[in-house]
Amino acid sequence: MHQRTLVAAALLSAVLWSGVAAHAQTTEPKTVVQHYANLVHANYSDVLSSAQKLQKAVAAFTAAPSAQGLADAQQAWLAAREFYGQTEAFRFYSGPIDDDKGPEGRLNAWPLDESYIDSVAGKPKAGIVNNPKIKITKANLAKLNERGGEENIAAGWHAIEFMLWGQDQSDTGPGNRSFEDFVDGKVPNADRRRAFLNTATELLVDDLSFLVNAWAPGAKNYRARFEQGGMQSVRKMIVGLGSLSRGELAGERMEVAMNTQDKEDEHSCFSDNTHRDIVANAQGIENVWLGSYKRLDGSLLQGPSLKDLVAAKNALVAERTSQQIATSVANASAIQAPFDREIVGDKNAPGRQRVQKTIDSLVQQSKDITEAAAAIGITKLAQTK
Repeated sequence: MHQRTLVAAALLSAVLWSGVAAHAQTTEPKTVVQHYANLVHANYSDVLSSAQKLQKAVAAFTAAPSAQGLADAQQAWLAAREFYGQTEAFRFYSGPIDDDKGPEGRLNAWPLDESYIDSVAGKPKAGIVNNPKIKITKANLAKLNERGGEENIAAGWHAIEFMLWGQDQSDTGPGNRSFEDFVDGKVPNADRRRAFLNTATELLVDDLSFLVNAWAPGAKNYRARFEQGGMQSVRKMIVGLGSLSRGELAGERMEVAMNTQDKEDEHSCFSDNTHRDIVANAQGIENVWLGSYKRLDGSLLQGPSLKDLVAAKNALVAERTSQQIATSVANASAIQAPFDREIVGDKNAPGRQRVQKTIDSLVQQSKDITEAAAAIGITKLAQTK
């Protein structure tokens, strides 16, 4: 009986290993790249859908400004950001969003000089809104974006965020803009403020539509070329994950703010949504690594992944990388709002420890991703076109 048990266990083990081997054989660069393209298109499509809901909320609010209308537009902005944050993992390899003609600078540039757009404390006549010589059109906002300086932002998520929340002058909460800023007769240039908010939102939707089209299936577009790229496209996928992990998320978006302890250096400073931005960015990395994405409608998109590709060569490295990425998402989720209070204090402050723990996890994660890349023969990970 004991011998039969041993034989049965051996047979079961053989079956399991043959299943793993068969799965490894079916995971090829081509299928991983094709599924990635599906995932990218799905994520951008969900961002576009949620941004269109934001556009409707903004239109309703500006048509009849009210406190509830402003709150509805703010909630629509927050909901859309959850999906956009995950798309940051599709950057840093000169794809459609951030090649020489890409819209990234119009979509997500930060930090911004509020007085470039509208009045601020001590400067009641500042900005585009209060300059009647500037016609508020999509073309003009695009042209004025980053003109004369990187903080001269006139378009994108954070320009819209500032219009919806106003300056964040509170240590405990977000900006507190009044809906009356958009009511004729209450404050100067309310009509231009309404026009700016509508126009910036429309431009955002246009730029997101461009990205959806660039990744649409069955078209002569960037996706078609990407799907034929083989290991070069796999390398781009990994460059995106590594660059977001270390240089952008751990570095620009967290370490800089930790060093300065200045709320102006947090990503979504007007809405105090920075803690969610960080989680969404970390989640986007995990989405690509695992080939898994939870859509706006709640459905799960799953397919051949980078993890599968690496596991076929080195299962230990693949699993270690997966665990580290999951740890980063968990650590990011533990960061409390508002982020601008988490970064204040000495190194023993609980908030700073939570942020530092996430930074450390992301730094280790970037090293693991580099090792995972080496396991499948990719050693050159510098950003490239």
